[in-house]
Amino acid sequence: MAELKSSAYGRRLLEQSPLFAQMDENSRRDLVGQAIPRNFGPGETVCRIGDPGGSMMAVLAGTVRISLPTVRGKEIILGDLHTGELFGEIALLDGKPRSANATALTKCELLVLERRNVIPFLERNPAACLQLMELLCARIRRSDERMADLAFFELPTRLAKLLLSYGAERAGKEPRISLSQTELAEMVGATRENVNRCLRDWQRRGLVKLQDGWTVILDSEKLRSLLAQE
Repeated sequence: MAELKSSAYGRRLLEQSPLFAQMDENSRRDLVGQAIPRNFGPGETVCRIGDPGGSMMAVLAGTVRISLPTVRGKEIILGDLHTGELFGEIALLDGKPRSANATALTKCELLVLERRNVIPFLERNPAACLQLMELLCARIRRSDERMADLAFFELPTRLAKLLLSYGAERAGKEPRISLSQTELAEMVGATRENVNRCLRDWQRRGLVKLQDGWTVILDSEKLRSLLAQE
């Protein structure tokens, strides 16, 4: 019963995805029928950089973190993927090793789409190829923007931009962000100590509130004003 539920949800997910929107219902059923459901617990590794590629994955439930290791043994967090999002498309296209780490942040249910099944579909559907190119281009743009932020902007600007981005995804007058200060540091390319110092300063100024491990945005407009100062 659980497997049938995953298959039905997988078809709906592919129907909503721009990449597979061109498929008819029968094609989606065939592709999901060939896909492999995988479950991961919180903290489990989905794949590591350098692992054999050859597939892409759809997040049916949960949150997957994409990251890169650094020479100092730490990680740079590239982003968190939620229900309905896809990852691993680079390895699917070229069949080469993984280019990043993927870790389950929560209990996750994934659908693994093998290269040998997806490539024939792409060959028959030029529109889907263009959608995949758009997906890759969007991720390259985000990567370029991140590199530019690290190169040209000071920590307060990078941190404000990150908090506003995550805050925009959360409803409410005062968005609450659950990322730890270590996670925030890994996402903005800074040390935890410097991130803590910046957040404490903002708390004294009434921009944010630090409460029980949460960062609560109190004044989004003042945070945005930091971006305009660069």
